Amino acid sequence: MTFQNNTILITGGSSGLGLEMAKQFISLGNKVIVCSRTSEKLRQAQKTVPGILTYTCDISVEEERRRLSKWIEEHHPEINILINNAAIVHRIEFADDTESYEKSAREIATNLQAPIHLCQLFLPLLAVNPNAKIINITTGLVYVPRTNYPFYNATKAALHSFTQVLRNQLKNNSIKVTEVLFPVVDTPWHEGNAPKIAITPHKAVNEMIKGLINEKNEIRVGKVRILYYLARLAPKFAFRKINSLR
Repeated sequence: MTFQNNTILITGGSSGLGLEMAKQFISLGNKVIVCSRTSEKLRQAQKTVPGILTYTCDISVEEERRRLSKWIEEHHPEINILINNAAIVHRIEFADDTESYEKSAREIATNLQAPIHLCQLFLPLLAVNPNAKIINITTGLVYVPRTNYPFYNATKAALHSFTQVLRNQLKNNSIKVTEVLFPVVDTPWHEGNAPKIAITPHKAVNEMIKGLINEKNEIRVGKVRILYYLARLAPKFAFRKINSLR
């Protein structure tokens, strides 16, 4: 299949992987809408990638998710692809951080509750449009957790599980459910401290698109393919290896 003539909503699309997705999808002939909490970042994104459409929305807030859904229904009812990309992370020592619970709640709201709710909100629209897809973005850390991300690993592992179940439950539906598992990517998410093995956003998204064209259900980008098998064959070694990255 080709990957063009779609109307795509990308959450967390104002920078990093989300913005690179927007750039490459537009170049293929798609309409792309990105949402983010920060209007200024969205304005900068429009300068970086002319042609993208934007909507300011904090997806961690239920009412804002509902407003986003209604806005899309009113202005872009032909939407046929939802990409749940937005995520946050707290790099903490759980026992030493007095706000660890509050931080976990924010990550769960953004990384897990939001994509689940957006799937529910957009199902009626997607169901009536051709070539409909839900694409959930996760990480190789669903297989092996990184110890300085006490909540991020867990939320992405839960989203991985939910995506597998949703795919099975919709197997007789017209909506295709895909998961993209990214490796370490050199984006602002790492705050300038990306590990040496990080790949570029361009390479990561290019592999993602190849997987979508080949209609894969789970797209393991880069070294996630190796980690997938390593976690099963030598889980203790995989754990040590992933947590030795600098």
